[in-house]
Amino acid sequence: MNVSIIGTTGYGGAELLRILKQHPEFNIKSIHSTKDNIPIWNEYPHLYGILDENLQGIDSDQIASQSDIVFLATPSGISGKLAEDFSGKDVKVIDLSGDLRIPAQAYQEWYKHAPANESLVEKAVYGLPEWHRREIASAEIISNPGCYPTASLLSLAPVVNENLIRPDSVVIDAKSGVSGAGRALSRTTSYAEANENLRVYKVNQHQHTPEIEQQLMKWNSEMKPITFTTHLLPITRGIMTTSYVQLTKEYTSSQILELYQSVYENQPFVRIRPENTFPSVKEVAGSNFCDIGIHMDSRTGRLTIVSVIDNLMKGAAGQAVQNANIISGCDEAAGLGFVPLYP
Repeated sequence: MNVSIIGTTGYGGAELLRILKQHPEFNIKSIHSTKDNIPIWNEYPHLYGILDENLQGIDSDQIASQSDIVFLATPSGISGKLAEDFSGKDVKVIDLSGDLRIPAQAYQEWYKHAPANESLVEKAVYGLPEWHRREIASAEIISNPGCYPTASLLSLAPVVNENLIRPDSVVIDAKSGVSGAGRALSRTTSYAEANENLRVYKVNQHQHTPEIEQQLMKWNSEMKPITFTTHLLPITRGIMTTSYVQLTKEYTSSQILELYQSVYENQPFVRIRPENTFPSVKEVAGSNFCDIGIHMDSRTGRLTIVSVIDNLMKGAAGQAVQNANIISGCDEAAGLGFVPLYP
């Protein structure tokens, strides 16, 4: 199948190129950016001699006529307009931005951009494969989940679905590497500011908050607003979320662990760690895995859930390809069998 990528000069677009170059079923038909008619290796020299294609301008009619799937790896505020350009054309759209994830009013409040067409938002399927596989398989437009929401939701889903926690008790302490901010230059992500530092940011204002709350409420309508705090780590890749929830009954760690193992036993990219072992971000780097460790504190009645992903893989490009595999009828894990990079 032919695929096109729009927004190839960002980190998410570069990861799509890395994955799709060796994918057994997908052929990269074209790559697109506002910087057109230059070789992609001018932007990413590591691709020299591997991908010699030139970046092209964005013509939705031409792209739709030659490709089966188009990936939108463009920033929020741009992807929604592009998705509308492809609407009604015979091509599947997978959007990696936040433009199609939440309703217009919430989007304007949290993202500070004009929202996408509401009909597109309603039509888009939320692409969390472990929980929406059936809807994804028949989708025309997929809204790829955010990086923080992917790690948070996968870790919280079993206890939320089973109604094991107090609906008002969710606290998520989240940390991300600097690649999550993209390639745009900023003071806070510059080497001198980020190196040997740990910074909290967007306190109670992060745009992924309503996305997480929306999905939690779909699983359990009794869920209340969450406390979600984000931090910038002095590393390139990786997200760790540590979630704290109050259980409604007394359970042991082994009982909760058994639930998680049962829920995710057939999911190729979710690894539940053995009791009293917890994952670190380096253990999933470069891969599409989400690793989860849990511990029940009998003293406080509080469950601690630790989840890690590579923000550019399971948090972006890897999950987008996982979704593309599903809508194409391919093996869900096709092209994604990367062993994590270690050390």
